[in-house]
Amino acid sequence: QPATSTPLKVTFLGTGTSQGIPVIACDCEVCQSTDPKDKRLRTSIHLEIDGLSLVVDTGPDFRQQMLRENIQHLDAVVFTHAHKDHIAGMDDIRAYNFKQQSDIPVYADSIVQEALHRDFYYVFAAEKYPGIPEVKLHTIENKPFSIDNTVITPIKVWHYKLPVLGFRFKDFTYITDANSIDEEEKAKIRGSKALVLNALRKTEHISHFTLNQAI
Repeated sequence: QPATSTPLKVTFLGTGTSQGIPVIACDCEVCQSTDPKDKRLRTSIHLEIDGLSLVVDTGPDFRQQMLRENIQHLDAVVFTHAHKDHIAGMDDIRAYNFKQQSDIPVYADSIVQEALHRDFYYVFAAEKYPGIPEVKLHTIENKPFSIDNTVITPIKVWHYKLPVLGFRFKDFTYITDANSIDEEEKAKIRGSKALVLNALRKTEHISHFTLNQAI
């Protein structure tokens, strides 16, 4: 019998800029557009893989995204980097704590963990206020790690001078907030059947790839 592959479902929770689209008080053509494609929340994805429900990044729109997609269960959160538009919504995982009666595993590098401790200090306090998010931190580096039986391969990219982690899940690679990728990291991408890569605008940008820029 032919081998069957484990399905991987990716849901784009948001594909917008750090401010979202439309931008507050902006009167440009895009921000004033009535096209639904011009209504874009902050960047994040949800994955269903090997029976797991995973989210990459919890931006400011995390609550709205989870409600919109009716995601009833969350097994883990994986963070790409520490910028606010990628971590600001972590407080809202407490709904899953309550429903699942368990901590939520969070996979992040040391830079992200420093930001989480700073921005969500109450989560990590010695004496915790009732009802706060409950997380179990797992430190990741630029080498493969596993969540249950799912192997995830980090890919270090550069967001100007800030190192950011992209991730490869089987044959799917997800990279956000990058404008440069070292050759040894590109090797991890090769062979992917699908690659998601940020391209912020048509004109040059200091910390993002552009539509006409090759990696």
